Amino acid sequence: MSHSPNARPTRVGDTPAVRRTLIGIVLVIGAFFILAPLIVIGMEAFSKGAGVYWAAVNHPDTRSAIMMTVLTALIAVPLNTAFGVCAAWAITKFDFRLRRLLIVVIEIPFSISPIVAGVCYLFVYGLQGLFGPMLQDAGIKVLFALPGIVLASMFVTAPFVARELIPLMQAQGRDLEEAATSLGASGFRTFLRVTLPNVKWALLYGVVLCNARVVGEFGAVSVVSGNIRGQTNTLPLHIELLYHDYQTAGAFAAASILAVIAVITIIAKALLERHGASRRGVAAPAAETVKEQSA
Repeated sequence: MSHSPNARPTRVGDTPAVRRTLIGIVLVIGAFFILAPLIVIGMEAFSKGAGVYWAAVNHPDTRSAIMMTVLTALIAVPLNTAFGVCAAWAITKFDFRLRRLLIVVIEIPFSISPIVAGVCYLFVYGLQGLFGPMLQDAGIKVLFALPGIVLASMFVTAPFVARELIPLMQAQGRDLEEAATSLGASGFRTFLRVTLPNVKWALLYGVVLCNARVVGEFGAVSVVSGNIRGQTNTLPLHIELLYHDYQTAGAFAAASILAVIAVITIIAKALLERHGASRRGVAAPAAETVKEQSA
């Protein structure tokens, strides 16, 4: 039997029955494990009325937890973004002996439990730690304060930006930067006018993921913050305290804020993925364009 040359080859599981079964399984799992918890959070948050919800959200301890979370994100995310850009630039644009070691170091936070990381910070910056006595004599408080929360958040989120940038910058190569440099552009100008426009969507994608993890981080922050209500509690820690105090409505009200942030993060992630995919088909700038950018 002859086959049409334009016929598409049959793929594994391409029959209608298999396709529908797989889609149905994914939809059921997604509904039970992803959508259902979000619905429960919304229902429980407003179970006692909008007045109770607003009172719980507007409580001084909740507002303090929100401000601590926002402040931590405002500090940790830009610092990790700068670190990720520098690390990706160094790994992809230069050849040096410790290049593989640097990649391994960047991956360490993915291999260590956040709670273990928090305990490590205790042994480094605690009163009985390596730098604890020296910091105490200088009047600098790291643990059980904002600096410790920021350090723990930075540790667990350090790889996100770098992991998004490194594969893309490796695929793009060094030709454009070398061409710009040969035409007289400085390193900083080359980065701003040549490198950054080509990686901006991956950079934004990494920043979104980094921010989402900082806002929702619990393990490492719970160790170094001290769980001081109204002072060093972030929003995830505040939710746990409310739940343990049997303040269910308040806990779900605070959790709804994190749920909204999660939904916004998912939407932003999807939009960036779609835009980044459309940009992959765009050809790299021609040498003449690079010359104009470097001029």
